[in-house]
Amino acid sequence: MKFQEIWLTTLTEHNLTSWPKTYQEAVALQETLRHRVQLIPLPQPPRFVAGADAICDRTDQNIYGAMAVFTYPELELVEEAGAAGVCPFPYRTGLLSFREAPILAAAYKRLKQRPDVILVDGQGLAHPRGLGLATHLGLVLEVPTIGVAKSRLIGSGEEPDQDAGAASPLIYQGKEVGLILRTQKGRKPVYLSAGHRITLAESREIVMRCVQRYRSPEPLRQADRLSRRLRSGDLNRQEGRGETRRWNRR
Repeated sequence: MKFQEIWLTTLTEHNLTSWPKTYQEAVALQETLRHRVQLIPLPQPPRFVAGADAICDRTDQNIYGAMAVFTYPELELVEEAGAAGVCPFPYRTGLLSFREAPILAAAYKRLKQRPDVILVDGQGLAHPRGLGLATHLGLVLEVPTIGVAKSRLIGSGEEPDQDAGAASPLIYQGKEVGLILRTQKGRKPVYLSAGHRITLAESREIVMRCVQRYRSPEPLRQADRLSRRLRSGDLNRQEGRGETRRWNRR
């Protein structure tokens, strides 16, 4: 089956009746949605954790979204799903969710095994309006999300110790909005923040248990690899134009 385009109607099921077209509209929606964010404990330990990643092509016209689901804490790959479509919003700092959330929502809908928690390549609460990609996606999908960013968007904090698992608070306007977390000894830290329906402490524990050989948690690494294969067209050639690949758990 051919990858289908994802249009602006993707999010109407979640009471978002229109998708912003301008900077002003996007910021106004963020200001509204920020009051719906819940930083609450998970109801139970997660059994399945996913990574979510999106990437645009070089023309900035098309976008590719990917989800990779793993068992937790064993980290066995269960399923991948991807989607391709027209990029719905230009790149603007602080507005990444308006560019990537629709295509990630489309990839999520194609999963047979829905994750209990999603790790997102982007910010969560560590955002000027407290509504980074991870937080926005969590609100859209009504799923707990964690923001795992490679670079800092806001805030300040001390460099953590060199040991794996070391962290220091990320402070913005006098509040702790996340952690500067070193996932691998001697490697650059990531910028961790809770997205939606999860606490910062739970986010830290899950991310660290998802790290294996690399700085990035394994579900995010797998989602990144899939999104790049979608962009290059390798998946269509290798998998007979398939939309979803699924693994049986052992």
